[in-house]
Amino acid sequence: MAAREPEVLALLPEDGRFERLRREAAALLRRYPDPAGRPALFGVLVGVKDILNVDGFSTRAGSSLPPELFAGPEASIVTVLKAAGALILGKTVTTQFAYFAPGPTRHPLSARLGEVRTPGGSSSGSAAAVAAGFAPLALGTQTIGSLIRPAAFCGVVGFKPSFGRAPIDGVLPLSPSADTVGWFATSVEDVARAAPVLLSEWRVAAGIVGKERRADLPASSSSFLSGSPAAVLGIPEGPYMERASDEGLGHFRAVVRRLEAAGCVVRPVPAMPNYDDIHRRHNALVAYEAARTHAAWFKLYHAAYHPKTVELILRGQAIDDKEYRNALDGRERLRDELETLMTRHGIDLWICPAAVGPALRGLESTGDPVMSLPWTHAGMPALSLPAGTDAAGWPMGLQVVGRFGEDEEMLALAARLPFGNTYVESSFA
Repeated sequence: MAAREPEVLALLPEDGRFERLRREAAALLRRYPDPAGRPALFGVLVGVKDILNVDGFSTRAGSSLPPELFAGPEASIVTVLKAAGALILGKTVTTQFAYFAPGPTRHPLSARLGEVRTPGGSSSGSAAAVAAGFAPLALGTQTIGSLIRPAAFCGVVGFKPSFGRAPIDGVLPLSPSADTVGWFATSVEDVARAAPVLLSEWRVAAGIVGKERRADLPASSSSFLSGSPAAVLGIPEGPYMERASDEGLGHFRAVVRRLEAAGCVVRPVPAMPNYDDIHRRHNALVAYEAARTHAAWFKLYHAAYHPKTVELILRGQAIDDKEYRNALDGRERLRDELETLMTRHGIDLWICPAAVGPALRGLESTGDPVMSLPWTHAGMPALSLPAGTDAAGWPMGLQVVGRFGEDEEMLALAARLPFGNTYVESSFA
């Protein structure tokens, strides 16, 4: 890591990082000398996006504002990680206030492929840290597409839980009605190993247990969970899918052919005919809440805000309460529409591109989060799975989306798909 970090810049600088980690690792070994009694994430290195408070670290949120403004109790999800035996590798770089203003992090494949590209945003450092092999697990957040897109760009697995299942206390908010803590890992299995620790009310028995099917799963799932590879996957055809680039769609169609060859049933289903309204609604929600979250800081430190963040806040200030309430109400309406379609067509999971295409050249833009936006708006759980590369070798991702609150079932089904392994070897199993 010491050799690669100067070229990737995934982590915030920390004097004495390795000495601290050695001390903490030694303390863990003294506390748990017997391997049989060690907690679930014993010794696992974890990166933490720099909008989550961590005791002993300042929170800067990718900004030059005084860090004292963001000081507060440690995020409970970090405290839980530590209690499970994890070691905090350090704070990972984020875009300013988890919006679009890029940080310094470079795509970990930039040196190998000879071209600087973005790792995505806003959880740029966390995705890059896992992709570079610095840590097998890293926390990020998603308000529009900040877990799924960087995971796709970097060729790792990114998991956005159902809205509300991961605690967000101790997390600097952008839009509390959409902000969701999730994480990056090197496989679906590693995502699932962390889930019982990090998510509330995790159903340990959910998913695959031997060859039995849980009685409360939809009937369409039965053959897949009993061992047959006949998952029913739905493609939300229509204006939403047209937001992907020609390259992104072409790659996705090739992935679909591979899924069908593996025995999955794939059903094109017309969905979200009003996608432009969904897009406007979610962006209005984020802007309205961001303007109010930052009201006091923005008044005092306007000059320290990046132009992209300034535009968001000014736009949010102009949105009235009626438009905001409509945006809030639209979340459940969209969720109901999508899940009704799943039931009507016997769909286990939605599938779609995880990003509009591969990582963008340069560091000026972190990319378009449009492929994640409707699922974030609806609060549904989503995964980005590594699904090959483009012709130049840049990773491409497949997005998998499950029913709201059924994160366990989604992970169990996704683990059976012929994707999901990263290009790095850093499993914490």
